[in-house]
Amino acid sequence: MLNILTNPNPILRQKSETIKDVNSAEIQALIPEMTETMLEKDGVGLAAPQIGKNIRLIVIRYKDDNIAMINPKIINKSLFKEWDEEGCLSFPHLFGDVKRYKKITVTYLDPSGKEHKLSGEGFLARVIQHEVDHLEGILFVDKARNLHKLEPDND
Repeated sequence: MLNILTNPNPILRQKSETIKDVNSAEIQALIPEMTETMLEKDGVGLAAPQIGKNIRLIVIRYKDDNIAMINPKIINKSLFKEWDEEGCLSFPHLFGDVKRYKKITVTYLDPSGKEHKLSGEGFLARVIQHEVDHLEGILFVDKARNLHKLEPDND
């Protein structure tokens, strides 16, 4: 399992580089490692900067699928936004309300290098926006209101 960087690590604030070689051994090995780490930590998304790599790679969990997005780019956003609570693996136990677009369309490359276009709304749109923000060095606390800590139950 990969180590997740926590705030205030400066890597989390850096803009990530475009991935030029999707088929590199490093990228192909990183995708399953990031997915495993996200699932182990009970996350719904993980961006490469969170594991110390400033490259444009995110993994997300949606329903029963895990989706790796290489060089994701949001190309369309709805007019409407909505507030909802978010957390982040780089801010353990911290939550806050963030206003995000209700619907988005994103283009990305899959691990084989094939281009995809995905439209999402609600929770899926929120997760993608949160993770793409990481690639720009933007953290959810930059946009959040009502930040609060929730300590885990030790039952």
